[in-house]
Amino acid sequence: MKKLLLILTIACSASVMYAGGYRVGVQGHKQLAMGHTGVAVVTSAESAFFNPAGLVYLDGKLNVSLGAAAVLSKTSYQNREFGYKAEADNPVGTPFYAYGAYKITDWLSVGLAVYTPYGSSVEWPTDWEGSHLVNNIELSAIFIQPTIAIKISDKLSVGGGPIYVSGAVNFNRNLSRNLSDETGARSNVTIDASGINAWGYTVGAMFRPTDKINIGFNYRSRIDMNVERGDGTADFENLPAALAPGFADGDFTASLPLPAELTFGIAFEPADKWLVAIDYTRTFWDAYESLDVQFFNSAGLSRNPRAYKNSSIYKIGAQYEATQKVTVRAGFYFDESPIRDGFFAPETPRPDSVNFTTGFSYSFNSKWAIDASVLYVHSNEIQNSYDHFVEAGQPLSFGGEYKSNALVAGIGVSYKL
Repeated sequence: MKKLLLILTIACSASVMYAGGYRVGVQGHKQLAMGHTGVAVVTSAESAFFNPAGLVYLDGKLNVSLGAAAVLSKTSYQNREFGYKAEADNPVGTPFYAYGAYKITDWLSVGLAVYTPYGSSVEWPTDWEGSHLVNNIELSAIFIQPTIAIKISDKLSVGGGPIYVSGAVNFNRNLSRNLSDETGARSNVTIDASGINAWGYTVGAMFRPTDKINIGFNYRSRIDMNVERGDGTADFENLPAALAPGFADGDFTASLPLPAELTFGIAFEPADKWLVAIDYTRTFWDAYESLDVQFFNSAGLSRNPRAYKNSSIYKIGAQYEATQKVTVRAGFYFDESPIRDGFFAPETPRPDSVNFTTGFSYSFNSKWAIDASVLYVHSNEIQNSYDHFVEAGQPLSFGGEYKSNALVAGIGVSYKL
């Protein structure tokens, strides 16, 4: 099982940030096509992620949803004052999900969800002007969530379960703006760790005042991914001979929070064949105060303040049953960046974004259907900087203009028995 998780972690490590911070918002093609709404929607096993309380209202004894997506993104940087220019070579991201729900009785359902809600991969040109902050980074996390849902009445249900997370990180940066060995090769460090495990939980509730209106709530707890001594390696390269003995390779410790999320929403049927959903998500990014890495050699403690702020996502989406076999969907959401001015580090160059979604489902019969979605993420060009890198005891600022956008396309399959 541990080997399988490691393989899956590596497979999805190319995910690129296109939600706030390092959040990855692709947790089901039906709901992504509706603006990634879903806390009050009951259409498939995707409820295992969006609101486990909805599982008990699904039609059928068994519901399964599987899917994956390809993420194409572009991030560019320039500083007109100094003539700096760079473009990140972001790998194609491959977030995925697998959900299953089984109705034991009319009032009790169980489920299992596997999904990838966090990840980041950015590859800047080696030794670019911001290489003292980052050359490249890969961050990934796989969530495994067993779930139970209980129908308290025909109008009210609750659900939730524990979350087990397996994560990995690989991060490289130069040690300073100028340090190099005798050949001129820049001195740098790579930290690498995988199989980092942690636990959290999710809870939700759903209220159905009428047969055409649902109101939902879901909370996912904060999870701290802690790298302990022996979990990973720190590899120092290209040190000058005089400094090399003090920078021996070894292990390190670090911690990265996966912030808590709270979502409220409503879904209603304004007319025959129509479904409209509106969600609001608050992400508690203030948990990400600093990225601190403790080395056990002359490098000592590398403290990198982040000071993220809590942020919101405003979502709206709709679906229309065009025919007995085809259902079409569309949506929109506005995603606030959690990054404060002066803390805009190039490993997470994410300003506010507007996001447009669409997709469809095609039912082959009463059991099988395919689900497809497309997401376009647009961020306006932003002028910002990171002002907290310290060299020789002095804080240094690195800033410029960043621009990013992304296109996400995915396909999945749904089964109902």
